[in-house]
Amino acid sequence: MSKRGAPAALFLAACLTAGTLLSPAALAAGEDALPAAALVNPEIPCQSAILIEQTSGRVLFEKDPDTPMPPASITKIMTLLLVMEALDAGTITLETAVTCSPHAASMGGAQIWLEPGEQMTVHELLKATAISSANDAAVALGELISGSEEAFVARMNERAGELGMKNTTFQNATGLDAQGHLTTARDIAVMSQALLSHPLITEYSTVWMDSLRNGETQLVNTNKLVRFFEGATGLKTGTTDGAGYCLSASATRKGLSLIAVVLGADTSDHRFGSARGLLEYGFAHYEAREVPPPDPALEPLPVRRGVRRTVELACDAPKRMLLEKGRGEQLTEQRELAGELEAPVDAGTRVGTIRLLLDGVVVCEYPVKTASAVERMTMKSAFPMFWGELIRMGPAGDGNG
Repeated sequence: MSKRGAPAALFLAACLTAGTLLSPAALAAGEDALPAAALVNPEIPCQSAILIEQTSGRVLFEKDPDTPMPPASITKIMTLLLVMEALDAGTITLETAVTCSPHAASMGGAQIWLEPGEQMTVHELLKATAISSANDAAVALGELISGSEEAFVARMNERAGELGMKNTTFQNATGLDAQGHLTTARDIAVMSQALLSHPLITEYSTVWMDSLRNGETQLVNTNKLVRFFEGATGLKTGTTDGAGYCLSASATRKGLSLIAVVLGADTSDHRFGSARGLLEYGFAHYEAREVPPPDPALEPLPVRRGVRRTVELACDAPKRMLLEKGRGEQLTEQRELAGELEAPVDAGTRVGTIRLLLDGVVVCEYPVKTASAVERMTMKSAFPMFWGELIRMGPAGDGNG
């Protein structure tokens, strides 16, 4: 059988062996493919883990999150992030044709059996990378962006530094085991957060099954949560001999978005059970609550030497904030505002801060800004103002002689 004729049967067989797919009987019965959620405590069955709220990055649980470990194919989160950024920058499009190099075609592990000289679009290679973790597709995308995998890896490490991923060093674009190819659960959460800031990625990371080559090559998502966990949005699995079983899992429910990272689990069930447990813990204990308006309402600030005596204020507040469930009524407000401004005042000038606290801890903070501009008074602008005041006051005296 040729390489081009093998993908569908071989890939499905591999998925069944790895437990990615259920048997037809199990699917017909509606069986849940996910193992029971692991208890969220220091004994969670993995070497390293972290749970964060996606928007703020607030850490809700962690277990040894800063020990560098091999991440396997979770590496491809950075690969996908750089592709998303290239799409945003307009240097490539989803329809850009990519010609597979001999180097990309030589990748082992999970693959779509690209052959040297074969062409696919960025869209097709994104599907293969995000859904089926194809190493050859990931390297082909990296070569498109940077010219070679080596140059692309240099950009991966540069971007990691820009994101503050202090304990990460990439050696390749795929996550195949390599000396010094290390990252941490915390750093993975950071790059997962960055990737999920591009809404386009979920059009790939949430797909359970798809195909390429007119149905010849079947794609099955390596992340069981996509099919069986309510609100799953992705994101990436990883498995190698050196890394064990790894997962960066994301999900959104009722406006609350979470990212759970699991590294070094010894079985696939422990990987998915740990991630499921972390996400269920987050959704059970926290909520995304609307940020209340300032109470009492903000009064206009006085302005000296301005064409107007006061300026209205506006709050640049986020729509939602993260809170422990049931504690919204216990919030207290703290505000810092300027006492007086001097003209000229630009619209959007920051004049203060509002903080919402729970048990003395800040859970939300946002700026207060001027809602409009106030020009400085000049002789030219002062005269019509003075004349207007005279007219408003009316004739002098009380009319009694």
